[in-house]
Amino acid sequence: MKFFLSCAKGLEYLLVDELKALGVPATATVAGVNAEGTLADAQRAVMHSRLASRVLWPIAHFDCRDENDLYQGMHALPWETHIPAGATLAIDARISGQGLTHERYAAQRAKDAIVDRLRARTGTRPDIDVEHPDVRVNLHVRKDRADIAIDLGGGSLHKRGWRQDQGEAPIKENLAAAMLYRGKWPEVYRAGGAVLDPMCGSGTLLVEAALMAADEAPGLYRHGERLPTQWSGFDAAAWQQIRAEAKTRAEAGRAALKPVFYGYDEQAEVLRKAVANCDRAGLAELVRFERRPVSALQAPREEHGLVVCNMPYNQRLQADPALYRETGDALRTQVPGWRAVLLCGNDDLAFASGLRAKKKYEFHNGSLACTLLVCDPIHVPRPEREGSRPLSEGAQMVANRLQKNLKNLGRWATREGVDCYRVYDADLPEYAAAIDRYPEADGQGRLFLHVQEYEAPAEIPEQTTQHRFKELLQAVESVFALPRAQVSVKKRRRGKGGSKYGRMDETHDFLQVAEGRARLWVNLFDYLDTGLFLDHRPMRLRLGQEARGKRFLNLFCYTGTASVHAILGGASASTSVDLSSTYLDWADANFELNGITGGSHQLVKADVMEWLGNCRQSYDLVFCDPPTFSNSASAEDFDVQKDHVALLRAIVGLLAPGGVCYFSNNFRKFRFDLAAVSEFAAVEDISAQTIAPDFERNPKIHRCWKLGKK
Repeated sequence: MKFFLSCAKGLEYLLVDELKALGVPATATVAGVNAEGTLADAQRAVMHSRLASRVLWPIAHFDCRDENDLYQGMHALPWETHIPAGATLAIDARISGQGLTHERYAAQRAKDAIVDRLRARTGTRPDIDVEHPDVRVNLHVRKDRADIAIDLGGGSLHKRGWRQDQGEAPIKENLAAAMLYRGKWPEVYRAGGAVLDPMCGSGTLLVEAALMAADEAPGLYRHGERLPTQWSGFDAAAWQQIRAEAKTRAEAGRAALKPVFYGYDEQAEVLRKAVANCDRAGLAELVRFERRPVSALQAPREEHGLVVCNMPYNQRLQADPALYRETGDALRTQVPGWRAVLLCGNDDLAFASGLRAKKKYEFHNGSLACTLLVCDPIHVPRPEREGSRPLSEGAQMVANRLQKNLKNLGRWATREGVDCYRVYDADLPEYAAAIDRYPEADGQGRLFLHVQEYEAPAEIPEQTTQHRFKELLQAVESVFALPRAQVSVKKRRRGKGGSKYGRMDETHDFLQVAEGRARLWVNLFDYLDTGLFLDHRPMRLRLGQEARGKRFLNLFCYTGTASVHAILGGASASTSVDLSSTYLDWADANFELNGITGGSHQLVKADVMEWLGNCRQSYDLVFCDPPTFSNSASAEDFDVQKDHVALLRAIVGLLAPGGVCYFSNNFRKFRFDLAAVSEFAAVEDISAQTIAPDFERNPKIHRCWKLGKK
């Protein structure tokens, strides 16, 4: 049986690993994982998962376009077989469909349907208890489908039961556990190491670390009344066995637990809360708290260990870069060689610490997007070797500009949830290159850079060009401190289109990245382009927003990224056409990565102009981003300047009533024949709407038009 576990964004792959350790196979999706197993497996996850927010056991699904469908669908379910007489009830709703928009209203309508059904069938109605119901029902409506599940944990699993006091900016227990896993705390503890939180607040990280070290299941602390024991499907015998086994493991782990937990904070009041929380968890004698500012950080007696800290950000104590620098200095001085895991407000603040990160991860603390900095070990800079030189004046200028761009664009990217973006685009004209960042989205957390040198004008000496590009690469190394294997360096030459089909290497090294709801494969080394044109990000997101219920056509589809967004946005059918087998295979891999299957979404190998001449189907939404020029032994030559009127005439001829075509082009010398195209189409230049902040320095990166039938 398939079931779902929700979690905070950024924790998905850790949760997959946690479930596999429990013997439950699972695959990651956005903010959760899909697992497969028995009801006992799901109940075991309720007991043992430190990362999951909820464990949802599905009981039904039905089509749901509006509130009437919701009521009828809920009323038709046999609730009398799920909820016994006298049991209390609560409904949680999550809505992302178009017909229903208010979650509280949807929960109310679902509750009405259940109550009416039970009253009609049993003569009684359940009472509503939103805090501690006997049965908590989860409703999720997405893409005109409602999924109904029983919440096996009776609410959010981050509420362990021991924390009643908290500080100004608490961190949820499951996020604290994720930080500890990323810092490999179980491994550190088994090797005799300690854990130190220099800004411990109410002690959440330290309590989680102690319970993890003791092998105490988080479910042991939850109040029993939260579990759906009154749900008719609840396996009480399995739960008792799971609980008994967990208690046995916890007793053995607690007996062997060593006092290697240290918490500092400069606020006396918050330390009192930390002590109270530790006392409720039975850890008062094992965790040592001291009132101590970061500037007075003192190393524990253990020779090695893990520093873990929820750093100040947002409104908590103000996100002061100076405090981050002070923290980095203190860690390098007091605990060099230890591991460190710091949850920072963003990349800028992480950078301010001066700590060299082995990895970075994107986490979410509630609604706040954060950067998790992993240092393994805490690096102490070596004394400068004799003969080594600081950055040249030119390299320092580039480094300064990179840091400025990262600060400004980082805020925008964090706010908009953008992972992959351009951080530099010949901002300093003499250092002519484009630098794009691609953070890995498959749980590894590595950051990759794609550096493309623009071809210099012929009048600039080759020696000067090489020297400047070397300075730029030195600046990149200084600012990002990445291994060479994570930086792809290429030279982009001026040419007559078609560059995206040229192979440069044979690494076959594909990287999974995130864009909105999509997961996409990119290759930073084998081709001039990566498989994902970052300047088209706003256009792809727009297609995803407009595609619901529509027939979508993607011409010159390349790796199918626009199609993925349209399909995830609810396109009823799609056709993606390209002449390249290589890129159609790539598109197929992108489809598979996003769980896109079935005959309604087709990938077609064909010459686009020939295919259009033979097509008799109509489409509601079309995206066409042709190359400047292409030639092939199996097709007629294509020249976008010469052929765009005929191309657009054929596309508009396929549009259904009210249909829209988006036509994009990146040929700098392109001249759109507005007079000719206006004879058969309504035309609007929307180029300005499709340029994101990371490409505002180069607004001519592409142009885009919206076309419809006259």
